[in-house]
Amino acid sequence: MNSSTLLGISTFVYLIMSVGHLYRILFKKPDTDKILMPAAWAALAVNVLGWIMRWIETQQTGHAYVPLSNMYEALTAVSWCVVLVYLLVERKYRIGILGVFIFPLVSLAMAYASLSPNVNQQIQPLIPALQSNWLTYHVLTCFLGYSAFTVSFGAAIAYLIKLMGDSTTDNTQLLDEIIYRANAMGFIMLTIGIITGSVWASRAWGAYWSWDPKETWSLITWIIYAIFLHARLSRDWRGKKAAILSIVGFCAVLFTFFGVNYLLAGLHSYA
Repeated sequence: MNSSTLLGISTFVYLIMSVGHLYRILFKKPDTDKILMPAAWAALAVNVLGWIMRWIETQQTGHAYVPLSNMYEALTAVSWCVVLVYLLVERKYRIGILGVFIFPLVSLAMAYASLSPNVNQQIQPLIPALQSNWLTYHVLTCFLGYSAFTVSFGAAIAYLIKLMGDSTTDNTQLLDEIIYRANAMGFIMLTIGIITGSVWASRAWGAYWSWDPKETWSLITWIIYAIFLHARLSRDWRGKKAAILSIVGFCAVLFTFFGVNYLLAGLHSYA
C-alpha cells in the first residue's frame, strides 16, 4: 500500500466525519461522539501514516527529504496538524460543534491535494535552498500555528452562529475561551516559524529578511493576531469583536498559504 492510497482513505474518512458531525449537531445526538471521536483519531493515524509513507517513498527514489516541499505534501501535512490540534482541543473542552467546521476544511484540503490538476504529486529532487533541516523546523512550526488558527476560526464561526440562535451562556463563553487560547498558541508557533524561517533564509539566501511576498504576508498575519492578543489583554476584547478579528486573521492565513503561492511570484514560488 502506497502513500496515495493511505491519504485517499484518510480523505474519505474525513468526509464521513464531516457528515457525522453535521448529523450530530442537526439532530442533537451527542451520543455519536462515542463513534466520531475514535474514528477521528483513526483517520488522523491513517493521514500521518500516509505522510510517513510518502517520506519513505522519497528515500526509495533516492531524494530522501521530509515531505514538506510542495503544495501536495504541504496540504497532506497541514491536514493532520489541523486534526491533531482539533482533537486535543476537543479532548479538553468537549465542545462538539467544532468538528462541523474543521472536518469539511480538512476534507477539502486533502481532496484538492489529490484531485486538482494544479497540484504536482510527483516526488522530485529538492532545489538547493530546500536542502536543509531548517525546512522541517520552519514549516512544521508554521503549520501548527496555522492549525491553531483554523481551530480558532471554527470556534469563531460557531460563536457567531450561537449569537444568532441558541446562545446559551456556557457554550458562548467556552467558544470565546477556545478562540483566545487557540490564537495565543497559534501566535507563539507562528512567531517561532518566522524566526526559524529567518535563520534559514540567512543560510540559504544570505539575508534574514527580503520582503518576499510569503514573508510579507506571514508578517501581516502575525500583526493581525498580535492586535487580537493586545486587544484581548489590554482592552478585554471578547465575544463578537474577537470572533470577527479571528475570522479576518484566518483569511490572512489562507492568503499566506494559497494566495501567495498562486498569485505572487517570489522566493517561495516553488511551494
